[in-house]
Amino acid sequence: MTGLCLTIWRARGLSAAAARVVLGLCLGMAMGVAGAAERMAQAGGQSGGLGAPQTLSAPTPPASPGGSRSGAIGVGPVTNLPMPRYVSLRSDEINVRRGPGLEYRMDWVFRRAGLPVRVIGEYRDWRQIVDSDNASGWVYHSLLTGRRTVLVTAERARLLRAPETEAALRAEAEGGVVADLRQCGRDWCEIEASDVIGWVPKEVLWGVDRGEIWPR
Repeated sequence: MTGLCLTIWRARGLSAAAARVVLGLCLGMAMGVAGAAERMAQAGGQSGGLGAPQTLSAPTPPASPGGSRSGAIGVGPVTNLPMPRYVSLRSDEINVRRGPGLEYRMDWVFRRAGLPVRVIGEYRDWRQIVDSDNASGWVYHSLLTGRRTVLVTAERARLLRAPETEAALRAEAEGGVVADLRQCGRDWCEIEASDVIGWVPKEVLWGVDRGEIWPR
């Protein structure tokens, strides 16, 4: 904005006093740009109305005290909890937005309470999450819970009585089943689904990292 004013000054041959007036007006305009942009975003960010919906970019979350941003491995700048981290959905209907605020367009709706997701970003009361399909979006923090669950990704998973391939079979879980995570070793996890508890190889689950020992 200031560069544009200097261009006007030189082009029109303004005096130094007149130039100061022009620069003062331009600085005032620059200070008002952020507020005006925010109002425009709030007016045009929702679906509906005239013209195509506006797509807004998420603001850059502030740096954490350690200097890392919300997408970095470490702790969240808002919660100081480990990040990235796995959590689960609290409700059967959760709106996922393109950015951290109600002014951002809603991309889709989760309709399955307990589904595991991964928190990869934090901004005020909003959390950026990724699901098992690598789809990312922002949800309000109270719609997430620290309860650990996992999603069966194999076509069929065998729940065994012990973390051994030769252990007795307790049940089988089809792909897409969501189960509570009870504990995990290096290669096996104990899960519970429909009141059935058993051990499954970690490789058939989404919602726990390879090599993760849980709880610590």
